[in-house]
Amino acid sequence: MTDEPIVVEQVLDAPINKVWEALTDHTKMKSWYFNILDLQAVPGFEFEFYGGREDRQYLHRCKVTAVEPCRKLSYSWKYEGYPGESFVSFELLNESGKTRVKVTHEGLGSFPQDNADLAKENFREGWNYIIGTGLKNFVEQGPGENIQPKIPSK
Repeated sequence: MTDEPIVVEQVLDAPINKVWEALTDHTKMKSWYFNILDLQAVPGFEFEFYGGREDRQYLHRCKVTAVEPCRKLSYSWKYEGYPGESFVSFELLNESGKTRVKVTHEGLGSFPQDNADLAKENFREGWNYIIGTGLKNFVEQGPGENIQPKIPSK
């Protein structure tokens, strides 16, 4: 079985600088992503957050690996107490005043395959929701209720 990355793309009706700010300002991320206490778009910066189902939360440990302001943000993604490491990249492209966001999440096959919470399909559903609903609503309509993603119960 190949470990193909998950790729999710969405065109947002917002300028790149607004989308970049939503991706790199931890106070804004609380509204559409996860409650990250601190994030600096600087290679080597480490951050963490909790996420998952309501009955099971996972500590995510991440490290910024690449930054190209208003173009690309990449970081590693691991779970405390579990083997495996994956990598997430957000790429931004200007499309006539709108922004195409491309998220690539690779290395998911390195996570324990016997844990249904870490199944690739959950990541696919999660990224589609995070980008297609959470981030989209945040940059197009402004902050609203907290819509942090949850891992679907199977």
